[in-house]
Amino acid sequence: MANMNIDRRTLRELADEGNETAMDRLADLADSAGDLGELSELLDEGSMHAGFLLTRRAAAAGDLRELQRISDAGYDEAGNELNRLLKAPADGHQD
Repeated sequence: MANMNIDRRTLRELADEGNETAMDRLADLADSAGDLGELSELLDEGSMHAGFLLTRRAAAAGDLRELQRISDAGYDEAGNELNRLLKAPADGHQD
């Protein structure tokens, strides 16, 4: 199979028509570029893959507010990750 270099405009058009694979690819491109704004927009448009990528970044950074925002936007796993972080002992020791 040929390696195709599909431009962002074409991916955006396909995503706007409801193509989830195109939306996932846009999310991967945005993640690779570190474009959190585009990832957030994709999440707002319903991309669960963008939610996954944003959750991974927010969890690694320990950004509880961002995890809450992602969860509120509809990606439930962000809420699970938020709860996990909130339940973790602050200093690694149980009181």
